[in-house]
Amino acid sequence: MVDSRLNQSAITNPTPAMPPPPPPYKRLGQHFLVDRHVVRKILKVAEVRPQDIIFEIGPGRGALTQLLCERAAHVIAVELDLRLVRYLSALRVNDRLELHHGDALEFPYDTLPMGTVVIANLPYNVSTPLLFRLLRHRDRLHRLVLTLQDEVVTRIVAQPGSRDYGVLSVMSQYHAEARKAFTVPGRCFRPVPVVDSAVVHLTSRSRRRPDEQFDRTLMKIVRGAFAHRRKTVMNSYRDAGWDQPVIQQALERTHIDPRRRAETITVQEFTALAKAVSSHLASRATSCGTPNDSETETPTSVD
Repeated sequence: MVDSRLNQSAITNPTPAMPPPPPPYKRLGQHFLVDRHVVRKILKVAEVRPQDIIFEIGPGRGALTQLLCERAAHVIAVELDLRLVRYLSALRVNDRLELHHGDALEFPYDTLPMGTVVIANLPYNVSTPLLFRLLRHRDRLHRLVLTLQDEVVTRIVAQPGSRDYGVLSVMSQYHAEARKAFTVPGRCFRPVPVVDSAVVHLTSRSRRRPDEQFDRTLMKIVRGAFAHRRKTVMNSYRDAGWDQPVIQQALERTHIDPRRRAETITVQEFTALAKAVSSHLASRATSCGTPNDSETETPTSVD
């Protein structure tokens, strides 16, 4: 939960004593980046400009935060660990730093300035829900530079036809142009994680306000297709409980062979399929006089 007292405004009265760096909390999945060469590479990928507003998730001990404050106009950072909030406050990093104590999953992203650049080392245990939360605000957050598990980044940038291509790939690439910047070996963190990480650069495809209803339809379409990866999309949708006439007509309208498997369908084809389903349901709702989108209910797993 967000500490409302600390989250309402920047921490302006840091404690005078310099505390030792807090040890990592295993339950929070903390792995602190300690390699300054990697920090400099992240800054290069992010292309931080003097006029930029930066939003940093999980500043940790401030390895990246201090350099961001030197290069950007303003840095807004949210940290869940109160020990680290106090530690960073005591460091007196920079008067450009606005530090909040709270959960990034609950942060009010609609309060961030338009064009904010996100730079974050996302905790492994919440990386996917955090990524989706950020992408929902793509009209406001134009550029994301994220450090994630290497396998997660591989899935984000995966192309159709590969075994890594799935829900995360389609939804990420629908919302943003994604590219893997570089791999970060586990030895660059303390404690050393059992897996490597990677930095991914995402640029929003649209600066317009997202159509949340269509986004939900697209997510359900994609999840339904990948619900049973080894089956054809038609069988997968059937087993996931979809209304067969609806999905059959949408597949025909978009010229997608129902015998194909989900991993062969491109982001553009999924988008067209979602539009066809939305159009069909809207027409049927109009003719019936009441809205009805129950046909698009599907499981909520990501992959």
